[in-house]
Amino acid sequence: MKHPHPEPTADAASRTVSRVVPEPTALKALAHPVRLRMLGMLRIDGPATATQLAARLGLNSGATSYHLRQLAQYGFIEEAPHASRRDRWWRASHELTSVPPREAEGEGLDLDLAFNQAALSLQVGQMQQALEEYAELPAEWRKATAADDIIIPMTADQAEALTKRLTDVILEAMRAAPPLGEAASLDPGMVPFYVMLHAFPYPGRVPHREGEDEP
Repeated sequence: MKHPHPEPTADAASRTVSRVVPEPTALKALAHPVRLRMLGMLRIDGPATATQLAARLGLNSGATSYHLRQLAQYGFIEEAPHASRRDRWWRASHELTSVPPREAEGEGLDLDLAFNQAALSLQVGQMQQALEEYAELPAEWRKATAADDIIIPMTADQAEALTKRLTDVILEAMRAAPPLGEAASLDPGMVPFYVMLHAFPYPGRVPHREGEDEP
């Protein structure tokens, strides 16, 4: 759903992947597990109504409508044209949410932490569900599934370069693929493939910044 680095320039054979870099106020509105799930559903499955999303999320339509209005207010979603005039349909405005790392301290960093916490909660839930479904997957999809963790001694500059290279590879694959929501109509063998990139210094190994107390 998000990536930490600017998107590299697409070549002539690639499509453009639309993305949003939220301002602090918008990021605060998005840092909510339900809104993140709703935005993900609209990106993956295409336009939907508040009633449809409420049924999928196990919420009442009033709560769902409120979250949709918040997402629309900050430009994450927009109304979608639809033949039905009875219900309001919504669609995602972008394919990716990008949150570049902040160097400054203060409220902006706190907002980043709140957003990352909400995103992590959602991702852990998706990973758990994927594990529960793993035994029922066809063999070819079990072979495509990975749950690896690798620890490499690195400097901060080397680590930043590595995560940027990995992100670039993932974005290259996304630009070469059809947009989410359209893939199944083009190739019945295509499904949304979830790639998560978590990269961080091993907990407890980086000294605290000056002025901070040791645990």
